Amino acid sequence: MDKKTTGLIATIAATLLCGLPGLCLCIFGAVAAAGVMPYTTEVNGISDSGVMPSASGFAMLCVALILILIPAAVAFFTLRKKPEDNIINAEPFDPPVDNDPLPPAS
Repeated sequence: MDKKTTGLIATIAATLLCGLPGLCLCIFGAVAAAGVMPYTTEVNGISDSGVMPSASGFAMLCVALILILIPAAVAFFTLRKKPEDNIINAEPFDPPVDNDPLPPAS
């Protein structure tokens, strides 16, 4: 496989594994940050209910942003066109040869 195909597969995999869960977490975090995310738990017969704190929603939004940026970074670094080197491959360095006659010694 060439580098472009590998980059495309890596971008698709990163989108499925990081981007889509990041979008779901973003929605969930926005609802929690708004303060309207109710919860109900029951442990050992004791029930509790309430609203998730907004701070947890803001934390989820930050994690979601990181997860969404990962596929963008993978796409940028794997699919970008790298500048080619304009260096000419020459033979090993040979100093210039001076073929001019030497002046007479006095």
